[in-house]
Amino acid sequence: MSKETKKGIYQGVIEKDSEGNYFCGPYLLDYQYTEASFKIGDLVSIKTVIANPSGKSRTAYPMKSMKFFLVGDEK
Repeated sequence: MSKETKKGIYQGVIEKDSEGNYFCGPYLLDYQYTEASFKIGDLVSIKTVIANPSGKSRTAYPMKSMKFFLVGDEK
């Protein structure tokens, strides 16, 4: 289901791991932004990624996205 897309860097479904981290494919998603605006299972398109600044989750998710949107809801 996940694929690279012209509308963003990556497209996939929001999931949550056993540590409580939200992620989409190989990318960690910003926790507060995801909690406020999305739910598990939402299909999103990731616009930008940065190196994950958190030592706690960097091994599992070396890259983090703070800018993503629901597919079909381009902003």
